[in-house]
Amino acid sequence: MKNNQTPKARQSGLVVQNTSNELLVYDLDAEKAMCLNETTATVWQACNGQNSIKDISREFEELEAKNSEQIVWIAIDQLARHGLLEDAVQSELSSENRREVLKKIGFASAVAVPVIASLVAPSSVLASASCACAAPGDCLTQPSCPASTCNGSGQCAP
Repeated sequence: MKNNQTPKARQSGLVVQNTSNELLVYDLDAEKAMCLNETTATVWQACNGQNSIKDISREFEELEAKNSEQIVWIAIDQLARHGLLEDAVQSELSSENRREVLKKIGFASAVAVPVIASLVAPSSVLASASCACAAPGDCLTQPSCPASTCNGSGQCAP
């Protein structure tokens, strides 16, 4: 049965930062930043290569979450799709089942729907460019800045 799979969270090539209720993950290879909500972060952190899907879902059962195993499967599917697991995991949910589960979770659960928000990080050239200014003339002397106007937050921008 697929519940016996023991997914392992990928650790190499990632920079991880905890926030109050989310986990920010930056993939150095793909140059992609991801924000895992609390539900997905909990599942990812429990993926140690020893915990089965059933073991991980028990954490959500303790929170009295309905459909805990399906919640874990949705999170696992997203983690795999974003390259945050070491090995492929064979999903138990079809796309139709996934939609039904999401409806149930949305209406009847104390646990948030698993979400990974993904952003593309700026290139290293753009990330290192400083367009700080104190006066409008400062923006004219910095060729890498996108605008010649110093806005209220001290950045060369419209």
